[in-house]
Amino acid sequence: MTLTFTSYTADTAPEASKPLLAAVKRQFSFVPNLQSIMAESPELLAAHGVLWEQFSKSTLTQAEQQVVFMTAIYEHECKYCMAGHTTMAKMQKLGDDVIAALRGGSQIADPKLEALHAFTTLVVRDRGHVADADVQSFLDAGFTKRNILEVVLGVSIKIQSNYTNHLVGTPLDAFMKGSEWTKPGSSR
Repeated sequence: MTLTFTSYTADTAPEASKPLLAAVKRQFSFVPNLQSIMAESPELLAAHGVLWEQFSKSTLTQAEQQVVFMTAIYEHECKYCMAGHTTMAKMQKLGDDVIAALRGGSQIADPKLEALHAFTTLVVRDRGHVADADVQSFLDAGFTKRNILEVVLGVSIKIQSNYTNHLVGTPLDAFMKGSEWTKPGSSR
């Protein structure tokens, strides 16, 4: 059985989602397909927006936030979010080499960003059961205990969006053209 989910607008959404979609439209100047589908559940849409806002206030730089996001996206194999975050990372001037490494699942040349990438990978793959030595390596790279928990926050945002995209088959937005992606070696 294939379910079809509705892409809502601020006018057609469930009542509790209307102001949330209006806020998304003010923020991005349009409503991305992900949020238009999330509007089916006002609670999910609201939670996603709140977590996104809180992560943006973390002590991680914008580049570091993208590393966390794109690492989780890679591990979750989310085509929609990888296309979107590739475009956003380019807009934020994240280096092409870093973007290519994140999209390809390879090492990042910058040692600090690589430490973040490696730690985030372990958080996702091991569901938070990261070995003490790996946690210490992350701290030794110049990160803090606070950053450990900020990585958890970033990963949790991607669990919401990536799993939603997998379940509903969110179509790519027009701004993602040229950033399409499939995980290397994946049969999905």
